[in-house]
Amino acid sequence: MDVLPFDNNRIILDSTKGNTCTANGYINASLIGIGMGEKVSWFIATQGPFPDTSEDFWEMVFQHRCPVIVMLTRVDNPKMMRKCADYFRAEDGLREFGKISVETKYTRIYASSLVLRCLEVKHKELVEPTLPVLHIQIYHVPPSAGIGRTGAYCTIHNTIQRVLVGDMSSLDLARTVAQFRFQWIGMVLTVEQYFFCHAAIVDELEELVSKSEKQYSPNTSKRRNGMCVVNYMTRMEADAEECNC
Repeated sequence: MDVLPFDNNRIILDSTKGNTCTANGYINASLIGIGMGEKVSWFIATQGPFPDTSEDFWEMVFQHRCPVIVMLTRVDNPKMMRKCADYFRAEDGLREFGKISVETKYTRIYASSLVLRCLEVKHKELVEPTLPVLHIQIYHVPPSAGIGRTGAYCTIHNTIQRVLVGDMSSLDLARTVAQFRFQWIGMVLTVEQYFFCHAAIVDELEELVSKSEKQYSPNTSKRRNGMCVVNYMTRMEADAEECNC
């Protein structure tokens, strides 16, 4: 499913010297978010890069100084290239995408099909500091449209953060999904994804309450649905700090 961004919140790339891939600053990406404050994250929702758009993708990451990339799709077979090219794997050394270079500093693989990579992104022509990026790859994802999975992740992450800062409007999950759909078509695409969001949010908030009441070890906790969003977020924070993100 090829979904185009709305004009009012689409990402526009800055033109840089020698950047020949960008056509009038266009990239299929949108700024997504609900709530304000430094403790509530905003997201850039985008399609998986193709071989001829990977440079644009990294230009966007560098331009907006994105500290984290969450990958919710699979890398295509090189002969197919229908959803997402291999735009990040650099275990064998430095990779270059036009004016952008990407280097993997370390990789951590968890039993939960979660892979964390600390990347360093540099721009050859701009006098800006190197950008450390935490790349989060989830291997086992359902074979559904990426917009639905993206919407589910944003809904879970955003709702938990807003609850933690006392935004009671976050308890209206249907309204949250509706607001996201006004920013990008198809966010939380199926009924199953909606129920999954609800179950994951309830599960993680109950864990937070339990953690505040007694000493808690996430490695020994009993999970109802296998989606450890807060645990992922905790790992993200720890690895982002080590990655200097």
